[in-house]
Amino acid sequence: MDETMNENDPTLTIARLARVLECNAAAELTLPQYRVLGLLAGGDERASLLARRVAVAKPTLTSIVDSLFERGLVSRDTPDGDRRSVRVSITRAGRTELRRSSTAFREVLDGVLADCADPDGVLRALHDVRHALDERWANRAASDQGVGAGDGIHR
Repeated sequence: MDETMNENDPTLTIARLARVLECNAAAELTLPQYRVLGLLAGGDERASLLARRVAVAKPTLTSIVDSLFERGLVSRDTPDGDRRSVRVSITRAGRTELRRSSTAFREVLDGVLADCADPDGVLRALHDVRHALDERWANRAASDQGVGAGDGIHR
């Protein structure tokens, strides 16, 4: 079997890994819910900015936030009575569920990494990817802010 990676293999591998995480029955959150709670753990967010950060349409975010709200994992408020603007915050129960799901997802990831030749190298590479994604977001937010299209909050 040829061990060289073609240009599409990294993206396919990431998609396959996401599917393995999605099928993790031990986590009580979907991956989109997990991403939303993970972002909110860093501070309150306006719903419109949160939709951009999670990279989903506003109606999709509304559905995700509604499901988290119904479970008591997030709260919503309208700052200064502006009904067009909604601020979403993680609750104590949300933080607890985020920790629980993080552990469940990490156990699945560790199971995959156990079969890798260099699990520490994979974790280092994922750390680099995380920083690259953070930088990409910061640049996009700064660009949007320059043209007045967003408030550019970055954690």
